[in-house]
Amino acid sequence: MTTATVTSPDAPSTSGLHWTPRLWGTLIVLCAAMFLDALDVSMVGVALPSIGSELHLSTSTLQWVVSGYVLGYGGLLLLGGRAADLLGRRRVFLVALAVFAAASLVGGLVDDGGLLIAARFLKGVSAAFTAPAGLSIITTTFAEGPARNRALSIYTTCGASGFSLGLVLSGLLTSVGWRWTFLMPVPVALLALGLAIRLLPRRAEEPAKGGYDILGAITGTATVLLLVFTVTEAQGAGWLSLRTLGSLAVVAALAAAFLRVESRTAHPLVRLGIFRNGSVARANLVAFTMTGAYGGFQFVVTLYLQHLLGWSALQMALGLLPAGAFIALSAPFMGPIVDRFGTGRLLPLGLAALVGAFALFLRLDEHSSYVALVLPSMLLLGVGFALAFPSVNIAATDGVADEEQGLASGLVNTAIQVGTAVVLAGATAMITAGSAGGDSPQAQLDGYRPALVFVTAVALVGLAVAAVGAVVDRRRKAIPVSVPDYDYQSAGAMTTRTEVLTRR
Repeated sequence: MTTATVTSPDAPSTSGLHWTPRLWGTLIVLCAAMFLDALDVSMVGVALPSIGSELHLSTSTLQWVVSGYVLGYGGLLLLGGRAADLLGRRRVFLVALAVFAAASLVGGLVDDGGLLIAARFLKGVSAAFTAPAGLSIITTTFAEGPARNRALSIYTTCGASGFSLGLVLSGLLTSVGWRWTFLMPVPVALLALGLAIRLLPRRAEEPAKGGYDILGAITGTATVLLLVFTVTEAQGAGWLSLRTLGSLAVVAALAAAFLRVESRTAHPLVRLGIFRNGSVARANLVAFTMTGAYGGFQFVVTLYLQHLLGWSALQMALGLLPAGAFIALSAPFMGPIVDRFGTGRLLPLGLAALVGAFALFLRLDEHSSYVALVLPSMLLLGVGFALAFPSVNIAATDGVADEEQGLASGLVNTAIQVGTAVVLAGATAMITAGSAGGDSPQAQLDGYRPALVFVTAVALVGLAVAAVGAVVDRRRKAIPVSVPDYDYQSAGAMTTRTEVLTRR
């Protein structure tokens, strides 16, 4: 007796590494959306002076061109991830990508600061749905193991490349006109949308079973939104002001209410038991510290190169290019590297490289050369992100059931966005306090150095968490477990063999 397995066109076999053109097309479409989401986080930064000048925006208003996007993105990621699980990942991805394209077009055409900030917020909201939906489509389309590791390595490297290359593209486009930083993503998003309609598997449109946690969605989204808003505004209002302390108290109360709701409801927005998976819990902590430290570091480097050394936007973009180029070029090789060494080993190595990059920059002075200061840090930064960013996303979805992949994806993306907002706010406060409001080169250096020490310390925390994960991973692999196995060559006779756990 023989059996045959019939595979539908929408559900190609993904257990191996020989993928069909349709499967490659699906991955490329998802990578394009991830690249655009990450690009938008960093690309607007260099254009801010030009935007403020043309639209006559004050500094406090101008910061919301960046903060509006972060608020929408970070605040709604949990809801976006769960919506992908409950409404269908394909459906959520397509609608959100269409909204992203429309908001990009509006942002490039408006002449009013308020409308620009609203467009940025809407883009952030759409990214909060495309990011977890896209990541969960990958984790439910590609079988766990080498195939998924390869797909996730390519996907997350595209995200890291977009984040790193955003400054480069922004410098080039701003030299033509700041509006192009908003308009450039439009045709790319529309092309990706058209291909997604044709290529994304229909089974990704099937919703998972479960009810809707309305109260959890309200309290959870409100908690993250208010937290991101509070840390963003704390620099202007003062960290010890009544407004900031009162807002943080409300955040704590909302968080407590959210946890209470999630522990009691039958169909929670965030099943708290997911954090019993040590890989998921550690990956979220590492994501928070890693991207938070990088966000603070990038802010310090931008101020230092432009304000103190007098670099132009284009010079700065080209100076930071080695990090993004290294990340992009490493994409084809990261899947096999993850398979060979495992995320438990790669995460500490990646975090160690990032710590080295940040620490090396502590040597900055009034006349630092590019070769001696900036280039070594950029190269270490590229190595660190190439190793750590794919690994942390793989670890964050490892061992999670298909019906909760959207939730796991939303959690790690929330950790990334909230970490960036919190650490950036802390770095900004240290720059202001250290410089004491002075504009002299020495006063600026006195502000930059404490901020660099802070981001380096945050990265060290991430390194410590990753190191603990490596130890746990090594011990887990050393535990022999007897599992049933079938010897198909002996007409299905069951045998027992001893295996070593190899889950990464």
